[in-house]
Amino acid sequence: MIAFGSIALLRPWWLLALPLAAMAYYAIKTGGGGPGQWQRAVDPPLLSAMARRGLLAPGGKSDLAPALWALVILALALSGPALKRRDADRFRNLDANLILVDLAGEATDRAQLRQATTAAHLALEAGAARQTGLIVYAGDAYLAAPMTDDSAATGSLIFALDGETVPDPGVRPDLALALARRIAANAKIVAGDVTLISSGAGVNEAAVSEARALAAAGLKVHTLFTSQEGRGESGQTAGRAALAKLAASGAGVAADAGAPSPVTSAIAGRAIRRLGGSSVASLYWRDYGRYVLFAACLPLLLAFRRIAR
Repeated sequence: MIAFGSIALLRPWWLLALPLAAMAYYAIKTGGGGPGQWQRAVDPPLLSAMARRGLLAPGGKSDLAPALWALVILALALSGPALKRRDADRFRNLDANLILVDLAGEATDRAQLRQATTAAHLALEAGAARQTGLIVYAGDAYLAAPMTDDSAATGSLIFALDGETVPDPGVRPDLALALARRIAANAKIVAGDVTLISSGAGVNEAAVSEARALAAAGLKVHTLFTSQEGRGESGQTAGRAALAKLAASGAGVAADAGAPSPVTSAIAGRAIRRLGGSSVASLYWRDYGRYVLFAACLPLLLAFRRIAR
């Protein structure tokens, strides 16, 4: 499935028929469609009758244009052109996008906070129109923005975050992950993505267990590493390793906040892959391919009209 906003192709692999049809048409027109080929395969009286009825174009070659256009339209119809249903918001709990941001005191120097908020905004955009929630944490975890598809409001809130947003000292990513799991359970989320943006501080076995529980519930846990000034190379390496372990436990992807494309691509593509390959797609998208099939009759009717003439 390929989606472009509210427009999608449910079965895009059928478009592979288009270059194959073009190659076949070119091969027939240039290589094997001369009168000599027909004369060897068809009796002369039948060949003459075909020419009189217009089945042979001038020069002795069959006119394949109507059949080619019918094949092109047929491939487009089978590719499943679809529009998102107006009542698609009824299925908003099929997929969720939860963003968790570490706002502990040691994780909110100016450069690191800028990395975190930028990465959070990119994760928000990758979720497209999916329901998105924002959780911030330090020594405790709080729901900063409830599940909503109003990405503009959530985006404004992300850039308002600072080191004083969460007053509790400490750093407890396990509490943030546990809160994300409770929110998903209460909203009856079927599947989704949880993105933890952190320097890796505070990641312990409790956090790893929560990541496993989220993965078991259908939510993949991704991590984005934010570098911290004054932590040293060994500390940075340990933070990356902790977040990589957390993502692996949550069946997700780990990346740096400065290069988040592996995570954002996973967020953007997961809903399309899951929805496009299931029967739920027929509830979320209205397939107009069956109506396009009727258009394939038009070039064939034109061919019959030519024969009749």
